[in-house]
Amino acid sequence: MNKNILVTGSTGFVGSHMVDFLLKNIKKINIFCTKRYHLSRLDNVRHFYDKVEWIDCDITDPIAVTRLIKKIKPTKIFHFAAESFVSPSWDHPTRYMNVNYNGTLNILDAIKNYSKETKIIIPGSGEEYGEVKKNKLPINSNTVLSPVNPYAVTKIAQDLINFVYFKSYGTKVIRTRTFNHEGARRENVFGISSYAYQIARIEKGLQKPVIKVGTLTDKRNFTHVKDIVNAYWLASQKCKVGELYLIGNERKDSIFTFKQVLEMLIKLSTKKNISYIEHKPFVRPTTVPYLIADISNFKKITKWKPVLGIKDILQDTLNYWRNEIDKR
Repeated sequence: MNKNILVTGSTGFVGSHMVDFLLKNIKKINIFCTKRYHLSRLDNVRHFYDKVEWIDCDITDPIAVTRLIKKIKPTKIFHFAAESFVSPSWDHPTRYMNVNYNGTLNILDAIKNYSKETKIIIPGSGEEYGEVKKNKLPINSNTVLSPVNPYAVTKIAQDLINFVYFKSYGTKVIRTRTFNHEGARRENVFGISSYAYQIARIEKGLQKPVIKVGTLTDKRNFTHVKDIVNAYWLASQKCKVGELYLIGNERKDSIFTFKQVLEMLIKLSTKKNISYIEHKPFVRPTTVPYLIADISNFKKITKWKPVLGIKDILQDTLNYWRNEIDKR
């Protein structure tokens, strides 16, 4: 008998790549995907739309979530439905808490009441660590949480309730904190994707050869989204429920400032003499100078190893926007 796998947020960036991974690599499963009625954009999923079963469900609606879980009783849930772009969280903290915390709570409650054997993989964020001094790097699971934006606070709250449900009810939660991951289908409000989107517009003659940017000095370890979804599958197979795992690319050739990756992208462009300028609306009220993870525990347990590098990330993202730019 095939096992039921549920992917929430499947129309988004990571969710759509997770479905791609499952369709390509995992046999004897039924894939169920959520969308928010008429609100979800389907651009990312048209290539597999007819290969999965779709269910209309807004995770902030507890009745809809309960109906969903009772219906399919999934073996595993990959929970990607979230508000994930940091900047709007200052203006809309209630919305972020409603989706990231209350939405997750609705799923946990439904599992507790109607599908106790379900294992749920819930991605957290490196943003939860906030301001970490350079001499405290790399970040590990014992690093003190010092969030500096409302988004990070909602993800911390999400992780805490995950742990409470594990301890109180035995809910099979795999807790992760994932660091920067990029690639095709990332919305153009995020750093690398924003740069690539603007370069694609410049190449088409739709924008002057000046890229608008935010803070460029922050340093990150960048991982390709295709490696990340592989990591989530391995987490679902090999990681202990209730435990916390950090996921990211710790190779030295994956660690760059945003200025460095921007200049790499500019070199990939077919246009010459592209410059960049700080655009005040893109600068956040507070920044996180360093997000660099120690993933040794996760690697030891899963044997996961990223296979794609920064060049793959940049080329895939730029090519994606070159193809998409005429559609928008």
